[in-house]
Amino acid sequence: MRGSGSWSWSPARSPRRSPQSDARGRLPATCPTPPSGAHVVPGTEERVTVVRTTDLEVTDLGTVLVLTLEPEDGSDRPCTLGERGLDNLADALAAAHERARTGRLAAVVLTGTGRTFLAGADLGAVRAVTDIEEARLLARRGHEVVAAIADLPVPTLAHLNGAALGGGLEVALACDYRTAARDVRAIGLPETHLGLIPGWGGCTFLPRLVGPATALEIIVDNPARNNRLLDAGAALAHGLVDLVVAAPDDGPGVLAEAGAHGLGGGGATEEEPPPRSGVPRPVIEWLRQAVDGQVPVARRVERPTGPHPGDPASDDEWLAAVDARHPLAQARAAGGAPAYERALRTVAASRNRSRAESFAVEDDALAELVMTEALHASLYATDLLRRRRKHPAGRPEGTAPREIRAVGVAGAGLMAGQLALLLARSLRVPVTMRDLDEERARRGLDAVHAQVDRLRTQGRLDDRGAAALTDLLRVTTDVADLADSDVVIEAVFEELDVKRQVFAELENVVGPTAVLATNTSALSVTEMAVGLEHPGRVVGLHFFNPVAQMPLVEVVRADRTDDATYATAFAIAHACRKTAVAVADAPGFVVNRLLVRLLGEVLGALEEGTTVADADRALAGMGLPMGPFQLLQLVGPAVAEHVLVTLRRDLGERYADSPGLARVVREGRAFVTFEGRPSATSPVDPAVGELFGSRPVPQPLDAAGLLDRVRRALAQETDLLLNDGVAADAGDVDLAMILGAGWPLHNGGLTAYLDRTGAAEAVTGRRFHEPGVASPPR
Repeated sequence: MRGSGSWSWSPARSPRRSPQSDARGRLPATCPTPPSGAHVVPGTEERVTVVRTTDLEVTDLGTVLVLTLEPEDGSDRPCTLGERGLDNLADALAAAHERARTGRLAAVVLTGTGRTFLAGADLGAVRAVTDIEEARLLARRGHEVVAAIADLPVPTLAHLNGAALGGGLEVALACDYRTAARDVRAIGLPETHLGLIPGWGGCTFLPRLVGPATALEIIVDNPARNNRLLDAGAALAHGLVDLVVAAPDDGPGVLAEAGAHGLGGGGATEEEPPPRSGVPRPVIEWLRQAVDGQVPVARRVERPTGPHPGDPASDDEWLAAVDARHPLAQARAAGGAPAYERALRTVAASRNRSRAESFAVEDDALAELVMTEALHASLYATDLLRRRRKHPAGRPEGTAPREIRAVGVAGAGLMAGQLALLLARSLRVPVTMRDLDEERARRGLDAVHAQVDRLRTQGRLDDRGAAALTDLLRVTTDVADLADSDVVIEAVFEELDVKRQVFAELENVVGPTAVLATNTSALSVTEMAVGLEHPGRVVGLHFFNPVAQMPLVEVVRADRTDDATYATAFAIAHACRKTAVAVADAPGFVVNRLLVRLLGEVLGALEEGTTVADADRALAGMGLPMGPFQLLQLVGPAVAEHVLVTLRRDLGERYADSPGLARVVREGRAFVTFEGRPSATSPVDPAVGELFGSRPVPQPLDAAGLLDRVRRALAQETDLLLNDGVAADAGDVDLAMILGAGWPLHNGGLTAYLDRTGAAEAVTGRRFHEPGVASPPR
């Protein structure tokens, strides 16, 4: 019975019940008490979500109440639920309960505005929580609201007009039915990625709706895959929504797309929304048919209180779904991210519990995670990414970038081809690659064309788009063919003299305002401009490999880079949908300077006698995407040696030489042999350790000792580059390491991690951040 300790899914409401009856067609003894408006937790200033109510009179159904969630200030920002937003929704639900109890409502529909249904909980309130009891109250408050939705004695439907994330999706899961607009691209439960669990009913509702394996794919697997989200079509295929309808931009006459049973009565084609409601007519028509029993709606699990012979999800299925994810959860926990393991435990615990009991398990899990260092570091990092993506620090204000009508790329190798494709797709202008060798140039263009074909076969480009993109890409051996380029970016061998020669040659053919950009990862941009007639147009644009996937660009201002050139560099990064970080012209900039320092300490320990096994195990607690040897192999031992030698020359003996690495390169050995795509789990060859040991010491470092050394080295190097102005502040260092090196979100970026582990204070005598910035408030 709805509203009691036990509860059940109803496959479809057939025959149609009276508006005031419960899910089984019975009148409740009392209307559930709606959640109170009691104060929960102090927080930062809340952007309040309000609820607009609209009545629709639907033939053969009755009065449908539409609750539209929208920002109080009328902006187009995503709606979230903070203290006042929860109160507003609770008040609207209380009124709906009263109307339904007295027979004045046939159904309730929830929807949002703009591009967002509901983006989840207000994270500002979460960051302000100071003790575990406050955290538990916050969890219970959310549960009260979703329970008020679930306990409405009339059919309920959530229409996902836009993004439905976290607590927003949990609000939708509390409804009997869910529909989505076809153009919705962000549906999911990303809480574990942040360091939480879906704690407003997600761990309880979702396994019963779609089965435990699919539920854990959404709760655990997708967040672990760089926070993968579902679009409307995938949500339909997963059983998360029952119907996908055409978006308004699709125009009239487009049929709605339903689940396995389709639309009863031939469907609905009218796309204009009913007045004032914002809910498309096909949704209302589908709801009427579902309530009438004309559209059977499948549910994976009908009884959530325990398995029985008719249940498709048995104990074995639940156990298998949970057990399959234990290795992932344990690895994440070892790297400092406990939320994945806690999510598994919470889903497993909900198997044989009532709704109230399962909600209590969620309350405890959420409350404990809210107080962890990992969550607050993650929230700091998430907020940092959001702010800097919109407003990159260091971007010149008041200076217009130069117009770009054509682009040149010096080189036709792997990196040059990736850059050419990205720039052609992003800027929609002709891009010409130039290489001295005709055969190499032809191979380079063939490789880029193959990438275009791959995008087409993957469905990311249609035939017309692929043809248009191919037409934009050209190749030449004649530097004069770059004369009309407004920007030329070089991607040739990482030698200063080679790059100088390229720029000198380009300056003789391009116009006086053409931007000359270098993709160098470590060399001096200022030195590259020496001897040029117009050094002000030289700038660093360091894209990371693989170019299409890596979201960071280090924008390097040389000593004489002018404002227009600098502004153009930021504009290019923005057009390519990359996050730009302004860095000074210093060896290695930020990311490579710190990564190579880390790798140098590991290699140095091998030279002193640390075993490969200990060195490989030492950094597991950092939670990095891969270990040091997998990273060395991915970069390439020869490239790593070249950069290490360069930084030792420019920055001194902190970057120790490694005769063992030189032997690896000379003998053609490999730290790791990748089977297919590079993998963090590829085993390290222990025999490679035989090539090291040039500086043996009586007591080589074990794994713990090496981890401490690496932390201290990173604290020292970060402090030095901040003091030298290579990055403007600790936030820029964190941003660069998260986006350029895969530094885990739950560690809050490098500087937050060094604060938390005590390495910053041990080395520099101070923290990089004040307490509470990337850690729980005190």
